[in-house]
Amino acid sequence: MNNTAEDEGSVNKKTSSLGILVGVVLIAIVALGGSAGSWDRFSLPPIVIGAAAALLLQWIGFAFAWKLQSERFFDLIGSATFGMVVLLSTFCARANLGLLDVFLAGAVAVWAARLGSFLVTRVRLVGSDIRFDAIKRDFLWFLMTWTLQGTWVVVTAGPVMTVIGDGIAQPIGIVETLGLVAWIIGLSLEIVADAQKKKFREVGNDSYIQSGLWSRSRHPNYFGEILLWSGLAVAAVPSLTGWQLVTSVSPLFVWALLMKISGAPMLEAKADRRWGNDPAYIEYKSKTPLLVPRLR
Repeated sequence: MNNTAEDEGSVNKKTSSLGILVGVVLIAIVALGGSAGSWDRFSLPPIVIGAAAALLLQWIGFAFAWKLQSERFFDLIGSATFGMVVLLSTFCARANLGLLDVFLAGAVAVWAARLGSFLVTRVRLVGSDIRFDAIKRDFLWFLMTWTLQGTWVVVTAGPVMTVIGDGIAQPIGIVETLGLVAWIIGLSLEIVADAQKKKFREVGNDSYIQSGLWSRSRHPNYFGEILLWSGLAVAAVPSLTGWQLVTSVSPLFVWALLMKISGAPMLEAKADRRWGNDPAYIEYKSKTPLLVPRLR
């Protein structure tokens, strides 16, 4: 019995250690790829500074969270880090900013502010996040979670940090405009979907929502999230060259995170446990797409 417990603990430690290593490596790849071609203009490219600062902030946050055994400010620090990295990129770019640079920085700042206010309100209402009940008692597991949050920030915002921090004023063309329009649509979908679900819960509904955008997609907020980051990546691509194109993996990373790792799979499994035998839910699930909203 003791050996089994020790083996499980060993597996957890190995998994957590591997997660921390993978997270740091991904941050390094994006930072180094995004900095390609910028070393002749900067002693330390802005994206490298931003990536290092993002990881450092998560580890500082972890130190306090571990001491307090609390996850209450986890999401808030995550959203604030997005704002921090674009501000650092903008400041370190030595004022060599074009219209595209300004719009990209503003887009991420607006999204981060919206997410931060939404999460703060949710934490105040809920009080705690049950996902962290076991995580925050395990040092390496908790550290991995904070490290991967830094990875999420750097990989997701990678193309934006690269373009803003390359020291070259970038204009806005047709492709960039299309990307920014996609960001606007994606952000709007996310805001509306979150508002509809919040209103649904506020009136006391504890069932699954199937009205508004949720009648057209089981996860319309995730679709908006993926679309808005895809839009920013599209807007950034014309300004990326060589190894900088590594950062354009951002939308794929967001999709994988939300649809394969921590988002939809967890929510779908939870819904199946609660309503998996309910004929109405089975019909809703069969007729409603998982991600991309149906138009009719």
